[in-house]
Amino acid sequence: MNAFARWRRERRLRRHLVPRATFDDAVRRLPLLDGLTPAECDTLREQVSLLLADKSFSAAGGAAVEPDVQLAIALQACLLTLHLDEDSYRGWSEIILYPDEFLRPREEVDEAGVVHVSRDILAGESWHGGPLVLSIADVRASGRLEGFNVVLHEFAHKLDMLNGDANGFPPLHRGMNSADWARDFGAAYDDLCARVDAGEDTVVDPYASTDPAEFFAVATEMFFEVPDLLADAYPAVYAQMQRFYRQDPLARLGRPA
Repeated sequence: MNAFARWRRERRLRRHLVPRATFDDAVRRLPLLDGLTPAECDTLREQVSLLLADKSFSAAGGAAVEPDVQLAIALQACLLTLHLDEDSYRGWSEIILYPDEFLRPREEVDEAGVVHVSRDILAGESWHGGPLVLSIADVRASGRLEGFNVVLHEFAHKLDMLNGDANGFPPLHRGMNSADWARDFGAAYDDLCARVDAGEDTVVDPYASTDPAEFFAVATEMFFEVPDLLADAYPAVYAQMQRFYRQDPLARLGRPA
């Protein structure tokens, strides 16, 4: 970061830094953030403050956009980027909030060329180059170390989209091997799909078998929320996640592998 960029960043932090008491209280209310070091909390506070300054929050469907919800979203989104480029959420500016799950129209064309119109019920959605959409009810249910986290899921899609459409293959860091990533994620995804097709109960949410992009997003949820379950089911995927996010939630949360 050059001198001008540092000056601009420090100026923005002076204007937008979340008060320490407000930040500490919000962190205490999110078990997902247990075990962060004081230095990591300081970094997280700065990243959260900059994200809140950079993104606009819009209400839809009669939602009330409360400050505590905005802060909870920013805290969990910035946990993903805690040891990454803090500009990782570049290229888009809006977060749209619904009070609860929302309907999204969908069109599909079958092999005969007939268009079928349906409506999906969603807790969140990410658009390439566009806004990120979340259900407030599902935001409030996230971060409890229970395996579900709509914030991590949708922001993982945004990281995946940094090099194009979401496909489960985000831009890797220097020193990471793309062939190893493809091998480890591909094997786990194929295994999950086979188990889902066979009607087996799976530790990983069957929704992850939709496509590789959803597998990456669901794996991100598990990596931070229930790291022991991901490490047990797909240890190679857990190891790749460690390299990608530069974190080890198993150790931080004190959970045995």
